[in-house]
Amino acid sequence: MKVITIRLAAPLQSYGNVATFNHRTTSLHPTKSAIIGIIAAALGYRREDNNILKLNQLKFAVRVDQPGTVMEDFQTVEWNKSKGSKLTYREYIQDAVFLVAFGSDDDELMDNIFNALRRPKFALFLGRRSNPPAGVLEIEMFDSYSPLAILKNKCWTASDWYKRKNKGKREINVEIFYDSSLSNGGFAVPVKDEVISFDNRDRKHKARMEKSEYISLDNPLYEDAGTRVHDAMSIFN
Repeated sequence: MKVITIRLAAPLQSYGNVATFNHRTTSLHPTKSAIIGIIAAALGYRREDNNILKLNQLKFAVRVDQPGTVMEDFQTVEWNKSKGSKLTYREYIQDAVFLVAFGSDDDELMDNIFNALRRPKFALFLGRRSNPPAGVLEIEMFDSYSPLAILKNKCWTASDWYKRKNKGKREINVEIFYDSSLSNGGFAVPVKDEVISFDNRDRKHKARMEKSEYISLDNPLYEDAGTRVHDAMSIFN
């Protein structure tokens, strides 16, 4: 199996969760359907393209390397002139970093996705059009691993400022969410996250089974409190 990893970082991200016209919440980590949307955009698929459905077969996992905080924004929408404008609310995740991994035994498909992510046909966004990535996507491809195994072994990819903030911790606990088929153990829960249609006129998803677990990662900026030297000017370095 070939596996691709993508580091997702941006000032704002948002991943569909419970949604009504007035209030749209966000999941606290990227959903599989959101990653399928990013891949489909890179490949140049239109929303109505049935090739999108084949991407549901990708094995998926995501690691929360830097949990963000939720921000709620409101917008005034004039959806019906006779009834006036309405206030709608949108949630976003601020300053988060995620490491996504997905894989397939179809080497040709994975090669096409890897090349497309480096040269996408359509612009890529992290959940909404208002959320562009913070720079060029950091992408890697591996052979003969599962997405879960990759995420259990990859180094911590949080921002440097966040690593410094946690420099008193030798190890950091992070959570991984993944397709239930990637592991024999653990408890699986249904999440409404498998794509049926991205068509704006009739968006549909159905449930897939997901598991999660915590793992520990080394903090490369760890400093022992007993040997730490205080430098009041270090903030300017």
